[in-house]
Amino acid sequence: MNNFRIAVQSKGRLAQESMDFLSSLGLFFSPNGRNYIAKCKNSDLEILFIRDDDIPEYVEGGVADFGIIGENVLLEKQSQVLVARKLGFGQCALVIAIPENSSLEQLSDLEGERIATSYPNLLRNFLDKEEINAAIIPIQGSAEIAPSLNLADAICDLTKTGQTLKENNLKSIATVLESQAVLIQSPHSRKRNFEKYELLFADNSRL
Repeated sequence: MNNFRIAVQSKGRLAQESMDFLSSLGLFFSPNGRNYIAKCKNSDLEILFIRDDDIPEYVEGGVADFGIIGENVLLEKQSQVLVARKLGFGQCALVIAIPENSSLEQLSDLEGERIATSYPNLLRNFLDKEEINAAIIPIQGSAEIAPSLNLADAICDLTKTGQTLKENNLKSIATVLESQAVLIQSPHSRKRNFEKYELLFADNSRL
């Protein structure tokens, strides 16, 4: 790999804000269209457009030198990468929520109950710290409907404004994690001559 690479979401809640961040640094790219790689017009930098869940693996393996990802995904994946900086966008919270008409009222009431989530590792760590023994039901997406389908008694999911929870008659009773977008760096990239890019991302200066 000759060019410096940064991995960003191909689509999703951080996709546009990631591109806006790079543009704010004076980096200009052609629209990616259906291509997975876009070259920077004014530097030897490439953007790698991939699924958000895959970004930590690509960065950890050295396929990409940097990546932009939500803290929630990074911590759930437990990847061995370096966090270069927090980026100040994409703020959200991973919360535990219960149905509004539930007999459960507080965190301790979850003892012995079922919690559906796409973040089983983060949830397990949180429950262990709170000394709560609950069954974790791993799912991929649409956690909000799990209680109404009797799949779970509560959910652990991301929320930004709380509107989706409200629309599904759910209410938050605990915050597992406050998250935002972070810039992550491959442990392999330190072996390459990219000092100017590390400085760029560290102090928000321009090329």
